[in-house]
Amino acid sequence: MLSRTASNLFWLSRYVERAENMARLMEMGYRMALMPAVGDGNRAEWRSVLSAAGCADGFAVEHGEPTQAAISDYLIFDRDNPSSILNCFEYARANARAMRTAITADMWEAINGALMELRRAGMRNLAKNDLPEFIDWVKRQGALFRGTTDSSLLRNDGYDFIRLGTFIERADNTARLLDVKYYVLLPETSIVGDGVDNYQWTTVLRAASSLRAFHWVYKDDYSPWRIAHFLILNPFSPRSLFHCSERITNHLERLARQYGGRHPVHSAAVDTYSLLSQGDMDEIFNTGLHEFLSDFLIRNQALSSSIAETYYFGGQ
Repeated sequence: MLSRTASNLFWLSRYVERAENMARLMEMGYRMALMPAVGDGNRAEWRSVLSAAGCADGFAVEHGEPTQAAISDYLIFDRDNPSSILNCFEYARANARAMRTAITADMWEAINGALMELRRAGMRNLAKNDLPEFIDWVKRQGALFRGTTDSSLLRNDGYDFIRLGTFIERADNTARLLDVKYYVLLPETSIVGDGVDNYQWTTVLRAASSLRAFHWVYKDDYSPWRIAHFLILNPFSPRSLFHCSERITNHLERLARQYGGRHPVHSAAVDTYSLLSQGDMDEIFNTGLHEFLSDFLIRNQALSSSIAETYYFGGQ
């Protein structure tokens, strides 16, 4: 496969996943903002979403007071924000169009249709007047694209590159969701384990579409330890860091077999997978969940860059 095609496939899936993940971050901020203010800092939910999304500096340059309306518009429609949902769908469609013959008609229709609908004037009104419904719409577009990909694309190297993009981006988002809760939102004066704290933890599960799945595994034990374990180390959770790392490693191994060669990126992926497979939640909490997540985000970004370098991707 041409390196440019591989790059387009990788970034196509990343941008679709990023649009959905941005919606999930917004859902988390929206739900947490519904709780009454307690202690110092609990009104920082939307600022926390900006920080977790890596958009705080860009927002500060263009806007003043970080209100829900201003932040929502910046994260959804602002063309000066490279990670806005609108831009993510624009970039995804551009990548799909650049290698139109490498994807199926169903995949093209899914991403092109999503962008056309998002451009309609009524979508801005929907986001303004019914943000939860808009968030659900974005998540449905992501599910539609993944469904058409899984049901129609050949399981060749193109499939591996598109799934690598999905899981690199998903792992990044899961770490950011957890970091919003544990590091940015929780004020020093709040008591860990109180009603607000427990509500915030279950909100993380909701934003990750994992509330029902978590209940199947842990029943009603919604403790921070269990929730963090489910989203970090549980091998059966489809959004856990462990599961994403496992899938990344598997797809890289498939590429190594197809192309007849292994590279440093393969060892880096195995190292991260081993770190998670041998992980212990007590140790993670004792050493600092924020520190663990920050280290993981650095590893994940380095892995993405290494994939690009190994397979000669161009810039995005």
